[in-house]
Amino acid sequence: MESPPEFPPEPPREPILTLPGALTAYIVVLAVIHLRVLLPPDLEYWTIEVFGFIPRRYDPTLLATPFPGGSGAKVWSFLTYSLLHANISHLGFNVLWLLPFGSAVARRFGAIRFFIFMAVTAIAGALAHLITHEHAIAPMIGASASVSGAMAAAIRFAFGRGSFLSFSRGDANAAAQVPALSLMRALRDPRVAGFLAVWFGVNIVFGVGSIAIGADGAAIAWQAHIGGFFAGLMLFSLFDPVPHASANAADAASPDATNRR
Repeated sequence: MESPPEFPPEPPREPILTLPGALTAYIVVLAVIHLRVLLPPDLEYWTIEVFGFIPRRYDPTLLATPFPGGSGAKVWSFLTYSLLHANISHLGFNVLWLLPFGSAVARRFGAIRFFIFMAVTAIAGALAHLITHEHAIAPMIGASASVSGAMAAAIRFAFGRGSFLSFSRGDANAAAQVPALSLMRALRDPRVAGFLAVWFGVNIVFGVGSIAIGADGAAIAWQAHIGGFFAGLMLFSLFDPVPHASANAADAASPDATNRR
């Protein structure tokens, strides 16, 4: 009597929300830096003035005005502001949004690309804030521009069949490797268009209504969010190591693709 054929065991499926090492490291860095709130109040605010993004630093008519950090702060604050947060709720809110979107992007890009991408989107957010708040003296802090950039990057592939926002997703690694649509095809996808409408609507409501967050009533720098988002959306292909979907694959992944063959 023949024994039944033996099949190799299936590889374990990694949960979709298991954090990749790059994202874990990024969150740990944010948390460790936030320990600055334990400093004496004067010194704690000094760190915000030195490492936060202050548009008035770049006003050519105020060259004689001393700013903490000097000329160096004009360079590093384009990035370092994104590592500071006003309070634990501000930090927690950004981390909460990073968990699904940042996880997918970090897993897809790999550590080096992910860190560079987060830096580029932070710089884009600072530039958008500078253009719209030319003489503002209030420091801007927070990772929201980079978080917005990660969200924008994620939607380039998140709705594809098998990816993490589709109904037929696989394990986390497979979901992160789904070929992305071209930018024009992505913008024509009704799911992406709906996501964009909601995202921009929320940011505009927060901006126009001057809605504040946190116990200290800090206003949301929504222009920086949009700057980071646009950078993530437009620059995604420069970082993406996965070949883009072909036209036929894109049609097959669309929500209305049923028995087209």
